Amino acid sequence: MLVLGVETSCDDTAAAVLQDGQTILANVVSSQDQVHGPYGGVVPELASRQHIRNILPIVDGALQKSGVTLKEIDGIAVTYGPGLVGSLLVGLSLVKGMSFRSGIPYVGVNHLEAHLLAIHLEHEVRFPYIALLASGGHTLLYRVNGVGEYVYLGGTRDDAAGEAYDKVAKMMGLGYPGGRVIDQLAKTGDRTAIRFPRARFRKDSYAFSFSGIKTAVWHYLKGRGKEQWEGEIADIAASFQEAVIDMLVNPTIKAALASGVPRIVLSGGVAANSRLRENIAQRGAVEGIEVFFPAAKFCTDNGAMIALAGYHWLKRGRRDDFRLNADADLTL
Repeated sequence: MLVLGVETSCDDTAAAVLQDGQTILANVVSSQDQVHGPYGGVVPELASRQHIRNILPIVDGALQKSGVTLKEIDGIAVTYGPGLVGSLLVGLSLVKGMSFRSGIPYVGVNHLEAHLLAIHLEHEVRFPYIALLASGGHTLLYRVNGVGEYVYLGGTRDDAAGEAYDKVAKMMGLGYPGGRVIDQLAKTGDRTAIRFPRARFRKDSYAFSFSGIKTAVWHYLKGRGKEQWEGEIADIAASFQEAVIDMLVNPTIKAALASGVPRIVLSGGVAANSRLRENIAQRGAVEGIEVFFPAAKFCTDNGAMIALAGYHWLKRGRRDDFRLNADADLTL
């Protein structure tokens, strides 16, 4: 089965062609980092306009790269939520039009589900597993029992982890996207230089919170003065990052141990963070837990993960009609 996957939930325009849920024939992504960089974060209106410019060339490019024509496609998968509603509508509207004109069936894919399954693009991971989904818009913890079988364990009570990275980077004038910049800068800093606070919850909770660490960094910068903190910027980045990673890893390890599931999967853009991978792999080894993470290109938004999730639903006989609408607040 050949599936075309289309992703426009936020600021990346992406399309991919996947064969039989295993072989990626093409995976094309257009980033909008340069568009949103001057603002220190994604501007929804600009994102929507850029998707309109990019979507047809990206889909055409994926088909050309795969060596497959639209007539050979067996099904189309497209993100319909959650995300920025304007961005979602661009991809969904295009796919509806393609399906109507060609008669190719399509399915709407939950963006969160696609991230949770993205690991299977590269690795054979046995169900069940504990999945940490950390990105600029989400920080969630699930037990994944199978395709379509997800148990919510916990999530952030305020900011997402990636959002905290972007806001702290903006405070320090480091540019956008903040996660990538801070990760690189932290490699030259002292992780123990500053003890930023960690949010902790009761023992049976798998909740997260990142508004406190963001505020703590702001107070630290304000108290030191720019001339002083600019000289220790790498230490600030490393110390901030270590606090965030502690708050991500501790509940995830705790959930795996409490549930008796010795497998953890990382997903989402923050899963590309080098220190997070190193830390959770070390902790997992100590506790006898296998840890899996996708390649960086499958951590960030991409069409291949949408095609994979769509493949499983198409194979089960699901087909969506043209009444399907974008849902910015879609849950899993």
